[in-house]
Parts: sequence; C-alpha cells; structure tokens
Amino acid sequence: MGIDALDARLIELLAEEPRIGVLEASRRLGVARGTAQARLDRLRTQGVIRGFGPDVDPAALGYPVTAFATLEIKQGQGPDVRAHLATVPEVLELHTTTGHGDMLCRLVARSNADLQRVIDLVVGFEGIVRASTAIVMENPVPLRIIPLVRQAARD
Repeated sequence: MGIDALDARLIELLAEEPRIGVLEASRRLGVARGTAQARLDRLRTQGVIRGFGPDVDPAALGYPVTAFATLEIKQGQGPDVRAHLATVPEVLELHTTTGHGDMLCRLVARSNADLQRVIDLVVGFEGIVRASTAIVMENPVPLRIIPLVRQAARD
C-alpha cells in the first residue's frame, strides 16, 4: 500500500489544519468533495490516518521532564508487564524491541525528583528484571510525519 501526491497533500493539509472540513479541503486541493471524502475514508480505513485528536504538550500540562527507559523483562511476562505499564499515566509510549532490552518506554515527570517516583512505579513490578533510564536533555527534532509522507508519495 502506498500513497500518491494527492494523498500526501491531503494529509499535509489535515496536519496543518486538523479542524478543516472536507468541503474546504477539497476546495484547497482543487478536487471534488467526493474525491476528498473518498481519499480521506480510504486513508482512515487503511490506518494511514489514525486520528484527529489534539496534539498535547506534556510540558504544558506540568510534566517537563522526559526520559526513556529500557526494560529487561522475565521470559513470559510480556503481557503482564504491558498491562502494568498501561496503568501508569506517565508512560506515554511502549515499544517491544530487539537488542539490549526487551521494551522501551517514553516517560514524563513533573521534575527530576518526580521521575524517581515514576521509575519506581514502572520497575516496581515483578516481571521487570532491570531498567536503564536516560533523561532527555533537548528535543531538536520533535516527532514529525510530514517529511515521511512527502517521501512516501514520491516513492
């Protein structure tokens, strides 16, 4: 599955103005409303567009500290560890990985001292053997998708 230039333009427009209506999007893209709606429906059905929610900044919510924790877990404990981590609000993401650890999670905290509390919540679970944490100092390239969308449309 791939996307074409019109899909990319639609995704970029929605990223810039998530509250834009289909009619206005079709006008700006120079296509029929039905075409814009069909493209949007297909992109959602295929999972390319996953949602239209607000982009929330944890720091603005009072959680300015970000860290990544690499977790090593006991064999067979993956589902239990995932369920446990899903209950910790400060765990923003969880990925299973290859290499040094078994899971990588992105954490936020109110301060460096509060990060200790969050780490204790994360690792205070029987299925986690070891954790290694790295505090984020700066985020010079925040999560971005539009350059990838443009590249995918060219491929």
